[in-house]
Amino acid sequence: MERIGQQLGNYRLNRLLGQGGFANVYLGEHVYLKSQAAIKVLHVRLTGNDIEDFLKEARLVARLEHPHIVRVLEFGIEDNTPFLIMSYALNGTLREHYAKGTRLPLTTIVPYVKQVATALQYAHDRQLIHRDVKPENMLLGSSNEVLLSDFGVAIVAQSSRQQNPLDVAGTIAYMSPEQLQGKPRFASDQYALGVVVYEWLSGTTPFQGSFYEVASQHMHVPPPFLSKHVPEISPAVESVVMTAMEKDSQQRFASVLAFANALEQASSPHTSSVPHSPMFSPSYNAPTPVYPPVSALRSLPINTPFTSVQPLPQGTIIDLSAPTFSAIQNQQAPRQPKHRLSRSLAWSPSGQYIVSSGQDKTAQIWNATTGDRSITYTGQQASVNAVVWSPNGQRIASGSSDTTVQVWNATTGKPLFTYRGHTDTMRSLAWSPNGMFIASGGDDKTVQVWHADTGKPLLTYARHSDKVWSVAWSPDGTHIASASVDKTVQVWKVPSKSLLFTYQGHRNEVKAAAWSHDGTRIASISNDRTVQVWEVASQRALYIYRGHFDVLNAVAWSHDDKRIASGSGDYTVHILDAANGNHIFTYRGHSLAVHAVGWSRDDKRIASASDDHTVQVWKAI
Repeated sequence: MERIGQQLGNYRLNRLLGQGGFANVYLGEHVYLKSQAAIKVLHVRLTGNDIEDFLKEARLVARLEHPHIVRVLEFGIEDNTPFLIMSYALNGTLREHYAKGTRLPLTTIVPYVKQVATALQYAHDRQLIHRDVKPENMLLGSSNEVLLSDFGVAIVAQSSRQQNPLDVAGTIAYMSPEQLQGKPRFASDQYALGVVVYEWLSGTTPFQGSFYEVASQHMHVPPPFLSKHVPEISPAVESVVMTAMEKDSQQRFASVLAFANALEQASSPHTSSVPHSPMFSPSYNAPTPVYPPVSALRSLPINTPFTSVQPLPQGTIIDLSAPTFSAIQNQQAPRQPKHRLSRSLAWSPSGQYIVSSGQDKTAQIWNATTGDRSITYTGQQASVNAVVWSPNGQRIASGSSDTTVQVWNATTGKPLFTYRGHTDTMRSLAWSPNGMFIASGGDDKTVQVWHADTGKPLLTYARHSDKVWSVAWSPDGTHIASASVDKTVQVWKVPSKSLLFTYQGHRNEVKAAAWSHDGTRIASISNDRTVQVWEVASQRALYIYRGHFDVLNAVAWSHDDKRIASGSGDYTVHILDAANGNHIFTYRGHSLAVHAVGWSRDDKRIASASDDHTVQVWKAI
């Protein structure tokens, strides 16, 4: 329909600026003020409840006031056709400035991403998802600042009709798997921004083809390594971008602003495996704490001072990613790592070796002293998320996003058998203390216990209402503690599956739970950024540690039960006094999120695995 010359609201449409799948954009002029604006007219006709839905959404969008968001000046419905009137950005879009195929330097990309991320974070904090992040929706203002446009347009269009897939073909290149399934989340905007960064760095989007081909690749195919297109890219930058484009939204950064900050950190010319003093900024702008790191569950005088504990000396790092041993003594950057993103690790019972795994679909066995790699196991078809040694050290079990658990010989790497009881991504494994059984948990919301020699199922525990992140046997082998996205840790008896109790102290999904070696306490960690230690017998919390500035991913007790190590998205490992939760030491050797920690048998060393591609071994004292 030709609209030039028509009036919508107080604006007359003077010329067409652009056309899209579900809207046209016109340059308009205020009939009284003579000021210019951009008028977006949607290709839909609203009736009934759709009208109220549009007005409700438009009111929310119109309330957004941020220096990097295009202002909505007015909105309305004319002959059942909705329109939005927005501030006009004279300098065009980033797509117009940088045509498809253009590669940009990080010095240009990082400021753009920071501006867009602050706009998205502002919207997310107000419960709004953009849904259509792409260069075409990034405008340049009068001072060349980035202005994000089109908030709410996608949801308005989708709520009003069933779209033809081709209507959104312009944005399919940036759509997250969950958005393609009709379940967009805040992390969907992070995924789209990650694709934009991938495109700016490499000159191409990660997936090519028809609408349906690209959609299928978003759902099922890992994006090609950035280093394939840009061989000179740093591993740290590649890791950050790949994390933002994780298929599982929960495996991305905790927020879009955390992604932007991580990209900025990774892009720094001084980024190294061991950050220089002072400590680099955490992966988001954390408020200044008004509480001590430990919040004990007891009454404290209101004026009780908090005195920080002086950290122990910096630990020595062994870079297990290098082809030969390299002790990093003088804050050198590590060599090119071998794991794409390190997700899990386990010490051998002898303390001589470490097995680690990652998104490169491998599990690798290393000498914990020299860093020499002895075996690379490649039997699985997707990210290897969990590894565990048998108590006698002869076998290893590895769990993968391909839904399988594979048990293999730790000396030869020869596969022994594959357990196929799960129907979704594997997250955690635990070998029973007597060596007879393996417990496995994953995204199918179940914990399954099966014979370690044959894979024959023993039981399936299905009380959790969401994904199971972690499973752990009690030291006597009679109970299992399972931690879940449903915010609980459930402690239950094997093999009866009778529930002993449910711990509900966390405010967000619980990532892991670990038993003390004497079996009396459990330490649990969560996306609520706390480490909580509680008694099994009384089921009461003893203390809550709040010293981390991002989500918690890993927790482990020392074998003497005197200390606890916790790994976080803030790139650090904290060592706590297990008796009272007091902070002892912070290890700052990683340049990206830490996903796994483990103590050596003699408690003198700790291994930590990170998204920075490294597994690092360092002195615990």
